[in-house]
Amino acid sequence: MDNIAGTRSGLTWAVHISVALLVVLWLLPTLGLFVSSFRTADQISTSGWWAAPFPSEQTLTLRTAAPQAQTREGGQYVIAGNLKPDPAAIYLISSWGISARDVSAYRPGDTATFREGGTITLMANGDYRMEKSTPFEGSRGQRIFITAEMSPEFTLDNYRKVLFSGDSTDSMAKAFFNTLTVTIPATVIPILIAAFAAYALAWMDFPGRALLIAAVVALLVVPLQLALIPLLKLHLAIGIGKGYLGVWLAHTGFGMPLAVYLLRNYMAGLPRDIIENARVDGASEFQIFMRIILPLSFPALASFAIFQFLWTWNDLLVALVFLIDATGDTTVMTRQIVELLGTRGGNWEILATAGFVSIAVPLAVFFAMQKYLVRGMLAGSVK
Repeated sequence: MDNIAGTRSGLTWAVHISVALLVVLWLLPTLGLFVSSFRTADQISTSGWWAAPFPSEQTLTLRTAAPQAQTREGGQYVIAGNLKPDPAAIYLISSWGISARDVSAYRPGDTATFREGGTITLMANGDYRMEKSTPFEGSRGQRIFITAEMSPEFTLDNYRKVLFSGDSTDSMAKAFFNTLTVTIPATVIPILIAAFAAYALAWMDFPGRALLIAAVVALLVVPLQLALIPLLKLHLAIGIGKGYLGVWLAHTGFGMPLAVYLLRNYMAGLPRDIIENARVDGASEFQIFMRIILPLSFPALASFAIFQFLWTWNDLLVALVFLIDATGDTTVMTRQIVELLGTRGGNWEILATAGFVSIAVPLAVFFAMQKYLVRGMLAGSVK
């Protein structure tokens, strides 16, 4: 009965459900990273990204005004003000405390006594009044813990800090352009070389062509890690050293086998009549390649460009080996994020923003060229 027209087999539904689950599994982390990149540090520490559109109860550590702000009223020294870090913030305090051991010891309107002497009265709107019979001492205000229901807050400050901050610890701007400097040539160069090689292996007869095709297939299984150290020694021996040229050549070498294999399969599947007619009309091999093969092979070219761009953009290992820079002038985004993990491990809002900035460009490239991906991957699979 499964073969009746208009019905779907159970296997078809299983495939659809599996694909839907995979999409959800990949989409949820990306969505969570995107939402977290617009949240403040306090919101990230108190609730998950899925609760971002809703009010949340947060515990904040704030300080009163410094003793220098005290005034004398009668026989009492008084410090008064408002605890809200942002006067425009709208929230009501539900509980508060003066000790980290019990941050909810008091309710709005209650009066607490400090261990050093003096009292403080805190209202729900954040207004407070501190009184003491002797002058307040010290260089900083008293630490107060408040618990309040905070309205949802989204900010662009994280992106301004990551993209435009002059602080090299947080800024990703220089690393962003360094990554583009590595990725664009490392994507274009292997495509140019592989396109010529693929055409020769697909449509030109010469001795050893079959061996070359077999060698290309064999290179697909060579582990990247196996070639790193020998290739680095070769670069140092010929004077290339560690820099952009070295990392371009490394990415080109590691990407060439897949590029040649993919493009050769696609070009070999093009109609032979077109090539033979062009030769009969007197076209040279170069003219056939430029005017016929390249336009017809655009899906395969775009497919490899997607893979090569994503690989080089997200690469860390090759950059660490061939682009080590103590001054930070050639630091790429993946390494900069590693630095952020080490120096700003508690600043999740900075890490989330830096992570989303890192994946935004690959996402844009993938969605812009995804229609060519399947066509390129199926290249040469059928005749």
